[in-house]
Amino acid sequence: MISQLSWKVGGQQGEGIESTGEIFSIALNRLGYYLYGYRHFSSRIKGGHTNNKIRVSTTQVRSIADDLDILVAFDQETIDFNFHELRQGGIVIADAKFNPTIPDESRATLYAVPFTDIATELGTALMKNMVAVGASSAVLDLDINVYQEVVQEIFGRKGEQVVAKNMEAIKAGAQFMREQLGDNIQTMKLEKADGKKRMFMIGNDAIALGALAGGARFMAAYPITPASEIMEYLIKKLPEFGGTVIQTEDEIAACTMAIGANYAGVRTLTASAGPGLSLMMEAIGLAGITETPVVIVDTQRGGPSTGLPTKQEQSDLMAMIYGTHGEIPKIVMAPSTVQEAFYDMVEAFNLAEEYQCPVIVLSDLQLSLGKQTVEPLEYDKIEIRRGKLQTGELPELENKECFKRYEVTEDGISPRVLPGMKNGIHHVTGVEHDETGRPSEVAANRIAQMDKRLRKLKNLRFPTPVHKNVKHEEADLLLVGFNSTRGAIEEAMERLERDGLKVNHAHVRLIHPFPTEEMLPLVQSAKKVVVVENNATGQLANILKMNVGHAEKIFNVLKYDGNPFLPHEVYTKCKELF
Repeated sequence: MISQLSWKVGGQQGEGIESTGEIFSIALNRLGYYLYGYRHFSSRIKGGHTNNKIRVSTTQVRSIADDLDILVAFDQETIDFNFHELRQGGIVIADAKFNPTIPDESRATLYAVPFTDIATELGTALMKNMVAVGASSAVLDLDINVYQEVVQEIFGRKGEQVVAKNMEAIKAGAQFMREQLGDNIQTMKLEKADGKKRMFMIGNDAIALGALAGGARFMAAYPITPASEIMEYLIKKLPEFGGTVIQTEDEIAACTMAIGANYAGVRTLTASAGPGLSLMMEAIGLAGITETPVVIVDTQRGGPSTGLPTKQEQSDLMAMIYGTHGEIPKIVMAPSTVQEAFYDMVEAFNLAEEYQCPVIVLSDLQLSLGKQTVEPLEYDKIEIRRGKLQTGELPELENKECFKRYEVTEDGISPRVLPGMKNGIHHVTGVEHDETGRPSEVAANRIAQMDKRLRKLKNLRFPTPVHKNVKHEEADLLLVGFNSTRGAIEEAMERLERDGLKVNHAHVRLIHPFPTEEMLPLVQSAKKVVVVENNATGQLANILKMNVGHAEKIFNVLKYDGNPFLPHEVYTKCKELF
């Protein structure tokens, strides 16, 4: 028996690759296994190679596997493209229809299974993916009845006959594969899982659910890969809680509409990717100078311009911190797991209102679209904090003066009122203004308002600015990353420790303002610091140097080909330093 398995299905977009992976993985999740799934797909609606790689384990996993145990192929291109990942003794299960071949028979065993023919005999070739699921189950020696509930949920609305036919296809695929395997049926049998119920979700769904739990009742957004699932989730869910989603004509409208709704007192978000964030920059500056809370999600993808819209990258870091013209307070946070994405979204709304500034929740394609096992969410941990929002009766204004919405205060945070509150009338403008919001170009006022806005984040309270795995007071190596690189770094760390190196790990979750106090001692106590990130210029490493120093001991491990890091890539690069 084995404790971990890596399985991949591939073919042309539009022929059921995603649903094949979904049914296979959901069934295993419900048995209590931990899973991590990542889809490789092209920036087109139909056609082009796509694959879904799923890692199954009896323990927590947060990264794509280095190698591959089972490859399910719907075409020859899938074999040609992915065969190199197969470990020695791996298995290829391919549709017999295209007469599959493998380049190295000493490395893996090929089983040609007539997916299409079996499905056609049962009624429609569209069920070939169900035949493939059945064949995979035979290799794992799984009881195909584990799929009954999943198939019922997915196809039940189409009628019981459709459910029965799909289950029949799974059974037929399993039966054919068992006959092919013969006595080798136990070769990839998984150890029994713990049977516990856990969620299995993509980061975007967790972000959307976190927004809902955090009190968001309105979203304005424009569709863009890889952020669209956030909007799609909330389109279905927000109306159930009295909220709504508006698809705007562009990202400029989305951001300004979100700012307006927040000004009116409704917790509101928008979400996009790099190109959309570029369009939002002026509006983000408006939120900064008017001190209006707003939460913005940036799901990073390959750039610049349209770039690689369906591929992994982490190159928006500098833009999110410094992209706006002028100087405003801004919070940039970066969850590293699906579970953190949920809780961080709740916190983002609290921070936006407490500090009356834009909060950017930074994700990346691997985190947003990768699917992970998630422990049950603890909703009793959620709290709603609205900062200095005035909810009681306001004092009478003297001499028809306006409310001091932008009052200069010691902590930099002014009292906030909602439109229509008695005695709360004030001006709101994107130009520099005095305490009541009236436009003012007086030098002393400019200094006072700028200083007020910029000091509000000096005492920022963020629950976990750095996720730390510190085993050693003095380390040979400190591994640093952000967002989805966490899993690959953690596995590389374990391998380096087995080699005798003393390794610590720091995953930065608060990008701006940078957590210098937390990072400085970790950097100082390490002989070498390696920053792992999916970009070409080492943006996080440069930010670390700016805020912590010690540039002479900081090294880059970079990957910017559109693919996520694999654990062995991080391990190999680190070994080269010693």
